[in-house]
Amino acid sequence: MKRPVIALLTDFGGEDFFVSSMKGVILGINPEVNLVDITHRVPSFGVEAAAFQLWASYRFFPEGTVFVVVVDPGVGSHREVLLAATQGNYFFIAPDNGVLTRVLQDDPPRAVRYLQEKSYFLLEISRTFEGRDCMAPAAAQLTLGVPCEKFGPECVSYIELDLPEAEMGGDAITGQVVYIDKFGNAITNVSAQQLEELAGDRMYVLQCEAGGVVMLFKESYSQGEKGQPLFLIGSVGLVELAVCEGSAAGELGLCIGAALRIAK
Repeated sequence: MKRPVIALLTDFGGEDFFVSSMKGVILGINPEVNLVDITHRVPSFGVEAAAFQLWASYRFFPEGTVFVVVVDPGVGSHREVLLAATQGNYFFIAPDNGVLTRVLQDDPPRAVRYLQEKSYFLLEISRTFEGRDCMAPAAAQLTLGVPCEKFGPECVSYIELDLPEAEMGGDAITGQVVYIDKFGNAITNVSAQQLEELAGDRMYVLQCEAGGVVMLFKESYSQGEKGQPLFLIGSVGLVELAVCEGSAAGELGLCIGAALRIAK
């Protein structure tokens, strides 16, 4: 029998007791759970960054995985906590602040509920740590087979982020940077499909302008010369701006929201 999986994504970092406390609660309810850390180094209060990290990783987990997302600037306020079950058979527990936008657009929900039933929470609930006291125990109860409808009433409307979309017009695509990874690669909102529609089978004739620099298409980071700016299709199917063995963000001055244009 496969062990159930709970995957954690937070902005807690690794210095404090926050993550270990959540894991302790989960294991106290279901010691058979396989706990996976997506990351705990989301920028503090970085809802959009968390939404991207979750979208980029969730599909590689086994069906039935329960994802607990605690990036929650509104903790202790009147905002709700959501439990979403998707058509792909994943479960997501997260504050209703838009952090689930990307995954629920990618894998539409078959049910979304408010997480309100206190019998599945810890007996004492802190208004400053609902990740430990409400979300973690509910996730553990899910892995024990408690059905979604037991956790609270149906949610008919939840917050969604206003995500920028790349635009195709004539012989060009315009877009923007939506995420910067640890290596300084600037991931954009231009999809591989859009790039292929623009280029056909002539990908190498494309040029991308961003940060005042014109760069050429490459199939991998290593195809460029050291220090050379380039763009490519990254591992999540989006166009990335990179510098071979360098940082596109640092060397080209790119940040989230930076504009780019790709043309023949």
